Amino acid sequence: MKRLIPAAVATLAAGLLAAAPAHAAAVHRVLFDNTKAETAGNADWIVGTAQPDPTAQNSAPQKETDWTGALSAWGVALQKTGQYSIKTLPAGNTITYGTGGALDLQNFDEFVLPEPNVVLSASEKTAVMRFVQNGGGLFLISDHTGSDRNNDGWDSPEIINDLMTNNGVDNTDPFGFSVDLKNISSDHPVALSDTTNPVLNGAFGTVKHSLIANGTTFTLKPADNANVKGLAYLSTSSPGNSNAFFVTSTFGSGRVAIWGDSSPADDGTGQSGNTLYNGWTDSTADNAALGLNATAWLAGGGTTTPPPGGCTAGQLLANPGFESGATAWTASASVIGQHGTDEPARTGTWSAWLDGYGSAHTDTVSQTVTLPSGCSAYTFSFWLHIDTAETGTTAYDKLTVKAGSTTLATYTNLNAAGGYQQRSFSLSAYAGQSVTLSFSGVEGSQLQTSFVVDDTAVTVS
Repeated sequence: MKRLIPAAVATLAAGLLAAAPAHAAAVHRVLFDNTKAETAGNADWIVGTAQPDPTAQNSAPQKETDWTGALSAWGVALQKTGQYSIKTLPAGNTITYGTGGALDLQNFDEFVLPEPNVVLSASEKTAVMRFVQNGGGLFLISDHTGSDRNNDGWDSPEIINDLMTNNGVDNTDPFGFSVDLKNISSDHPVALSDTTNPVLNGAFGTVKHSLIANGTTFTLKPADNANVKGLAYLSTSSPGNSNAFFVTSTFGSGRVAIWGDSSPADDGTGQSGNTLYNGWTDSTADNAALGLNATAWLAGGGTTTPPPGGCTAGQLLANPGFESGATAWTASASVIGQHGTDEPARTGTWSAWLDGYGSAHTDTVSQTVTLPSGCSAYTFSFWLHIDTAETGTTAYDKLTVKAGSTTLATYTNLNAAGGYQQRSFSLSAYAGQSVTLSFSGVEGSQLQTSFVVDDTAVTVS
């Protein structure tokens, strides 16, 4: 079908497993963040002042004061099991995934983001989402609305909501919950009675209550993610989709947990000058068991090979079906859109439609992806539909698919066919590298050919 001029095309979218027995020697690699003002004001949300490795302060800690920080009791409890490797991402660093750095998320099983007070950059949000999508565990801790400890205009509820709705990977509430903008002064949220849940009944104990000392709650949206689950609710509420205080979910191959207040993780000890309170072992709650069980669940089975380079199976492209508009893709005007009945998407309502004007024209769409090393298979796939008004046996219009500067395939008006066909290519030559995957459509001076791409994927295994 003849394509309309760009101005007439629809507007683009704005852009718990139990801890492993000691004899298994499993290492659960946990990274705590300290790049988002986690020590601003009276906060001291670090496991230790020795960073990135808290064992530099004390290699065999037995009590929380052996490491200095209000989260030290948490870190020491993990360290004492002999099954965890604890690190901190120090202030001044950037959260990354797949760059090869020693503190890159790809080298960890779990990332703890304890009450962030600086909004994550676009690249950091993408890194966190891809980490979870590819099998990582994400532990988020929020606080009450208005808890802007460094006075930069952002508090943790806003920052966490921004992560889930503006991340470049999936902006459609991928975890199935949102942070409520509340300031609840005090409560003892009640845990579900569920003896089979590894977070509520795990290796570190049974959870019946948590604690709020100025915190917030979460609204669950199971229609967005059926795996979202509230584990503790305000004492005045019944379990449901509102007033959840501790929530778990999944995304891709990974797991997510979120706590509605930083007070339960506070052990009351830390750096001099901070006003801290002991919520971790408060006698009216089971916060230590909740935090540690959740840590174990998020870290999964751990690893016996801590060095980088292992393969986590998964799909690596952001916004692979174009359903978030042009997010994560670089494209010519009007290529990514909802093209309706003119060129229907294969799934959903969005696709990438290159050319189709019936005049000399060039369209492009591309995305750069980082491939891990150590995998046995690297596959780039997409579904392609071609229709044309050309006749005869001459290839007038052409779509070129490339990985970097290497041409993977060329399709022309001679390949026109009804419906979509899937195309697949190996990217093994790019293992351990970043590569730009691109589609370039070049149309001749007359008679249209449309190249429509949908449901792209880069899978590793």
